[in-house]
Amino acid sequence: MNTIILHSQDQQLATQISEKIAASVEEKSTHFRLHADYSAPLDDLRDEFRVDINYLPAFDFSKAGLFVSDMDSTLINIECIDEIADFAHLKPQVAEITERAMQGGMDFSASLIERVALLQGLDIAVLSRVYVERLKVNKGGEALIQFLKTQHIKTAVVSGGFTYFTQRLAQDIGLDYNRANTLAIEDNRLTGKVKGGIIDATAKAEFLAELCAKHQILPHQAIAIGDGANDLEMMAVAGLSVAYRAKPAVLEYADIVINYGGLDIMVDFFEE
Repeated sequence: MNTIILHSQDQQLATQISEKIAASVEEKSTHFRLHADYSAPLDDLRDEFRVDINYLPAFDFSKAGLFVSDMDSTLINIECIDEIADFAHLKPQVAEITERAMQGGMDFSASLIERVALLQGLDIAVLSRVYVERLKVNKGGEALIQFLKTQHIKTAVVSGGFTYFTQRLAQDIGLDYNRANTLAIEDNRLTGKVKGGIIDATAKAEFLAELCAKHQILPHQAIAIGDGANDLEMMAVAGLSVAYRAKPAVLEYADIVINYGGLDIMVDFFEE
C-alpha cells in the first residue's frame, strides 16, 4: 500500500483521483492523502488534473536537519545573470546560454565564464536594480523557510549565480547560509570575470556535505531542491531531492515534484 500526497484541498479533485486509482482518501489540514496499491509514475495524473501529486517518500521528515535550495528559478523567480545582461541589451544571448547550461547541454563553468565576460563594463548599480526591481521570492518560499525554522531545520541557498544576490536574499528571508560566485569589480564596474573558484554542480554538492558535517547532520537527513542539471549532484548527496518547475533531467531524478503549487507545499510532507 502506497501513500500518495495530493497537494490540494479540493474534495471533488480528491474524489476523482481516488476513483481513478482505487484509493481510500484521508483528509489533512492542507492536503489529502490517498492510500492505494497504485505504483505507476504520477506524471499522467499530474498532467491530467494539473495538480501536484507525489508519493510519500521513504524519508524521515521528523529527523530532517538541513534544507539547501538552488536560488535562480527555484527560490526566486528570475535568472539573475539574464536580468543583469538585460541592462547591457544582451539578455537574449545570455539567456540562451543559461538555458543550455540548465538543460545539461553545456558545461556549467564554461557557460558562466562566457556569460560573465559579456557583462564587462556594466556599472555595479545594475545589481541593486535587478534585486529591487525584478527579483521576487517564489510563491510559498518565505512561508516554507519560516516553517523549517519552527522544525529547527538549518536553511541555505547555494547558487551558480552571485553572492550579491544570495547574501541579500539570505538576510531578507532569514536563511542560515548562502554560497555563490563572486563577481570581480574594479572602479565600480564589472570586469567580466569571477573571483575565486566557480560554484558548479560539484561545489553545490560539497557545500551541502560541508553543512552536514558542520552541524553533525547525516546526508540522508538533508533536503535539496533545484530546477537545473547543475543541481543533480547535490540532490544525489541529499536524502531527499525536490524538483521545482524543473528541467526534464531533474524531474526524472527527483523524489518530489512541484510543478503547479508554491514551495510551501513541502509542508504537507511534515504532517503526521
